[in-house]
Amino acid sequence: MVFSSEVFLFLFLPVFLAVYYLTPMRGRSVTILLGSYVFYAWWRMDFLLLLFGTTVWVYTFAILVERNLGSRYAKLFLTVGIVGCLAVLGTFKYLNFFIDSFAELMGTDAHGLGVHWRLILPIGISFYIFQSISYLVDVYRGDTPATRNFIDLAAYKALFPQLIAGPILRFRDLAGQFQSRQHTLEKFTDGTSLFVIGLAKKVLLADPIAPIANTVFASSHPTMAEAWLGAIAYAMQLYFDFSGYSDMAIGLGLMIGFQFRPNFDNPYISRSITEFWRRWHISLSSWLRDYLYIPLGGSRLGPTRTYVNLVLVMLLGGLWHGANWTFVLWGGWHGGWLALERATGWNRIADTRWISLPGTLLVVLLGWVMFRADSVADAFALYGGMLGQNGLGIRADTLLDITHEAMLTLAVACFVVAIEPMMGSLRQTNIAAPAGDGAAVMRQPIVMPLLLSLLATVTILKLAESSQTPFLYFQF
Repeated sequence: MVFSSEVFLFLFLPVFLAVYYLTPMRGRSVTILLGSYVFYAWWRMDFLLLLFGTTVWVYTFAILVERNLGSRYAKLFLTVGIVGCLAVLGTFKYLNFFIDSFAELMGTDAHGLGVHWRLILPIGISFYIFQSISYLVDVYRGDTPATRNFIDLAAYKALFPQLIAGPILRFRDLAGQFQSRQHTLEKFTDGTSLFVIGLAKKVLLADPIAPIANTVFASSHPTMAEAWLGAIAYAMQLYFDFSGYSDMAIGLGLMIGFQFRPNFDNPYISRSITEFWRRWHISLSSWLRDYLYIPLGGSRLGPTRTYVNLVLVMLLGGLWHGANWTFVLWGGWHGGWLALERATGWNRIADTRWISLPGTLLVVLLGWVMFRADSVADAFALYGGMLGQNGLGIRADTLLDITHEAMLTLAVACFVVAIEPMMGSLRQTNIAAPAGDGAAVMRQPIVMPLLLSLLATVTILKLAESSQTPFLYFQF
């Protein structure tokens, strides 16, 4: 089930919210759990068993870790618990990749090795496995107690607003909210507003841009103009697709009383790659920092080890995104730049250099090409196009595949990215303006609901006339 689908918007969500608010507070975790299981089983019932099984596994080992804190058995149980989680992730996400890579090394394919099956990747597995690992580690570190309430833990792991594509939540941040949280009209209204904005990002911006990126990345010999157009289109598509999902997830959480941390903070205004990773997919970058970078030694073991740690963590972060060498190279690209910025001190002086913003955008854009390409060879074919190897202009057959609507939407998307930081500042600083202020009309209580209602109407109408498109991060 996809947030931007009619069945979710007009069936699942209203029914769930009605049942949820009719349920007494003490039973709402059960409602969340059952609703989330229905949401996940709508895709495939069999993989719901995998989600349930990992929940039982983590619940059990967290208690064993806590009971043995202070002894060597705590670390043993932690290791076994994490290895079990990684075994599930490795089997379903990477076994096909390893078989294909080994077959290619042997000069054959999977069929040539006698492998005639393919494992299906369970939706959201990367996210709920990372959440499981963070919970086990936090219990071991003493950052959160191991809960004895299985329902709360299961509801946390299956919480449908974030189950499919994050943000990556930590149990220590939500444990108290499962026990007690506020449900107010203001919070529900804020959640609805954020959900509408996220849905609009997906339906009105990300989806119409997608055909431009798809057309260019499907071409084996893109021209310079086509290659740059495709790269920019994908950068906009990915941002509005994923930030739109995150907005919807956070908004849905608010509707049922949960406060999730933001997952994006205007990443395309970053002046260094270091800053970019403080603004892009914040829940992932903070997870990699707290559960990989710091345990590897962080910056405590000298400059050389720091650079190695940065590259290694980003390589693993790239591999987390998908079982393809393109993701590994993308992670290495970002890790290399992080290490270079640390070594040169650029991350400390970037704010004072005019070249830092366009330079960072260029590095990010080149990385997105590798991230989006189906293979390393396809990525380098597009890099060649960006250098003008196949001509300069846009060819007539390419123009036939790209509509005027898509090009206009791309221009609007770029404009929104440019003004989004200012819009955020206005929301923060101009809430309580005097009634006589000339700019106060946009701050009046009636204006925003009307604008959001109009935005919701346009989005629903657009959704009705277009085919359903899964979120990009569903594949991870």
